[in-house]
Amino acid sequence: MRKNFGAKTYLYPMPVLMIATYNEDGTVDVMNAAWGGISDTNQISICLEASHRTVANIKRTGAFTVSVADADHVVECDYLGIVSANKEPKKVEKAGFTAKKSEFVNAPVISELKMALECKLISRNDETGITIGDIVNVSADESVLTDGKIDPQKLRPITFDSVNNAYLVLGEKVGNAFRDGLKLKPL
Repeated sequence: MRKNFGAKTYLYPMPVLMIATYNEDGTVDVMNAAWGGISDTNQISICLEASHRTVANIKRTGAFTVSVADADHVVECDYLGIVSANKEPKKVEKAGFTAKKSEFVNAPVISELKMALECKLISRNDETGITIGDIVNVSADESVLTDGKIDPQKLRPITFDSVNNAYLVLGEKVGNAFRDGLKLKPL
């Protein structure tokens, strides 16, 4: 038997995305966003409320980075989601994060988070909040690579559990994509 919950934002996994931009004065701004994901071959879509400083920065610079929050930085990433840069301009510094400029876009890459998508703004819909970026580069720290590929067991990305207001770590391999299903395919 199933239980109905009605229309909710319940979906697994829901990545915890850390959106980084530059403020007008060149300082780094980072916010935590949970409503986003890959929406086309080289595109990411993220729902961002217009009141965020990050949105103004994206509109002004036309660029942003999306770092993957990880289990080693849950406290810092959560803090950057519950504190507004409009009220606490030094929130990135208080979180202990540092950044360097992306080689590909006019946005910062957070040094402590080991994987980032470097994006150029394609479009922004202020009514829906949907912000779409063209992914021009993906960078990852060598510490999370195995045989030259990003290893989720080393990266330890987290997902937001909106049902229980919790963060869960991802990384256990349970199958092989584009191969395990072949067992059911007729010869």
